[in-house]
Amino acid sequence: MAGKRRKPNVLVVDDEPDLVDLYATNLEGEYGVSTAYGGTEAIELIEDGAEFDVALIDRRMPSVSGDEVLDRLNETSPGCRVAMVTAVEPDFDVIDMPFDEYLVKPIRRAEIQDTVERLLRLEDYRERRQEAYALASKVGALKSHKDPEELKDNEEYEELVERLEQIRDELDDTAQSFDSSDFAAAYSDIEAGDVRITTTD
Repeated sequence: MAGKRRKPNVLVVDDEPDLVDLYATNLEGEYGVSTAYGGTEAIELIEDGAEFDVALIDRRMPSVSGDEVLDRLNETSPGCRVAMVTAVEPDFDVIDMPFDEYLVKPIRRAEIQDTVERLLRLEDYRERRQEAYALASKVGALKSHKDPEELKDNEEYEELVERLEQIRDELDDTAQSFDSSDFAAAYSDIEAGDVRITTTD
């Protein structure tokens, strides 16, 4: 689609207003930021139809927990990348939780922006990988059923091949910036158990 690409939208959820405001201040300008001072407010934003690319969610909150916010967000926006940003040490209950990263407080200020950037990069990689797979399937189907000369003379087919090559180059460029945990998260929709847990002093 033509036009300027919108800013990614980030949802920040915590029952500590000072932390929410700190995270939001660190992210505003580069991202669209929505804030929720607790789980109830977060659920209201989600159910009002707001769309988010990344969510930073505290786990331990009164009334509505971060786990409940995560479940509701996963139901309505399965493409949203999520980091649990919490003082709750991880236990075996995290195994089945649909998040991408688990950060244990206290969190350094710069780590919030680094986390958002990383999760957006992973989501972009996943989307491009899916697009490359779809294009490669079309190219393969046409190669199997069309004469090479016929393919060579078809402008739409040539554009299809060029687009596939372009996306593959972009994927290679992105992959070169990944570390091992990035690769684990990038393929978490294929292999279970790939989650990054970070603790900071």
